[in-house]
Amino acid sequence: MSNTVTTEVELDEIYGQPVAVAITKEIDHISAHYRAFIEKSPFVVIASSGPEGLDCTPRGDPAGFVRVLDPNTVLIPDRRGNNRIDTLRNIVRDPRISLLFLIPGIGQTLRINGRAEIRIDLELRESFTMQNKVPATVIAVTVERVYTQCPKALVRSKLWDAETQIPRSALPSSGEILQALDADFDGPTYDAGYDAHLKKTIY
Repeated sequence: MSNTVTTEVELDEIYGQPVAVAITKEIDHISAHYRAFIEKSPFVVIASSGPEGLDCTPRGDPAGFVRVLDPNTVLIPDRRGNNRIDTLRNIVRDPRISLLFLIPGIGQTLRINGRAEIRIDLELRESFTMQNKVPATVIAVTVERVYTQCPKALVRSKLWDAETQIPRSALPSSGEILQALDADFDGPTYDAGYDAHLKKTIY
């Protein structure tokens, strides 16, 4: 007997049917209640897919930075980053996208599945200006499915509990990681200047 599950039938035998409310709360548009979650969220994780595989990336700004244009559309400014643009490269090749919204202190998360396109309209981009910086593009997501996720994962992980937080010094620094990958990289200098660089390039 195999110890690996390979079919949906096997999964159904293990887990049974979904809890009824898990089906009821899934809708094909942004309701007023679901809009409240989006507008209070300062952080969203974006999942996308491309020929090379899957990608998952965090995006954050002041709460409400993901704009609800209408019940079927949300807009996400693409702020300055490292120019890998993995998400954007994926979108132009495969528009499927998934969003996971988190709100500090709140156990429930909100999920949106849909299709995305990249907008470059100047007026639209200018409407997302922060610290006099205009985003290069805006991701427009057409909503297909929306639902909240129960708080069990965040409760189990104690994600928002202050006592579970650890100091940054408990983990390798960015400079240490880069120097381990490239012996010629000056990790200490990189770490020493990182905070100033982040402040300068945040937008």
